[in-house]
Amino acid sequence: MDPGKRGALPSQWRPLPLKDMRLKNVAWILCAVALLALSGFPAAAATSTGNGRTLYKWVDEHGVTHYGDRIPPEYASQEQHIINSQGVEINRLDAQKTPEQLAADDQKKLEAQQSQNRDHNLLSTYASVQEIERLRDQRVTLVTDQIKVTSSFLDSLNGKLKKLRVMSMHFKPYNSDPNAPAMPDQLAEDLVRVGNDIHTQEQNLREKGSEETTMRKQFENDIARFKELKGIH
Repeated sequence: MDPGKRGALPSQWRPLPLKDMRLKNVAWILCAVALLALSGFPAAAATSTGNGRTLYKWVDEHGVTHYGDRIPPEYASQEQHIINSQGVEINRLDAQKTPEQLAADDQKKLEAQQSQNRDHNLLSTYASVQEIERLRDQRVTLVTDQIKVTSSFLDSLNGKLKKLRVMSMHFKPYNSDPNAPAMPDQLAEDLVRVGNDIHTQEQNLREKGSEETTMRKQFENDIARFKELKGIH
């Protein structure tokens, strides 16, 4: 050892300059990150917990709850819960919906849109409850008049059918007398035709009655909704 450098430490024992120490620390950090990546730690662990693992929770077909780093393919369509190393749920993935569930969701969206359109039409068409009531009375009166006409026509057909049946009693097969003549073709055709007309008008009468009931109910709902939208009590 050089006497002029008494007390000096060997070069390998001397402390590194501050700049070199910083570079060395950075190198160690980069090495640690690389090792974590190679060890298979999920990428979500760093973003969700900072220093813990992210786990998935799912339930199998037997109702048993499982935890793991990833969801098995056969359970990928089920509801999944993502939890951190402290057992705190940090995210949830909804289960994949069936075609029936998707159709039901679409139907709900359609109904909601239709309801919104009805509200818009109510507010843009009418200025007061009285306007809705006037239109209701006009339309109900129109249907009521149609019911009256149909009922009157039906009564006429029933009267005609009654006369035809009386006439048919003079002919076979309705007359039991062996010498009774056969029913004329025209009378037989009239019986069938009038009977069919009565059936048709009875159906029309039922439909008109149902239409009137539905119309009244719809106007009642419109009036109630209009009052709600306008804040009328």
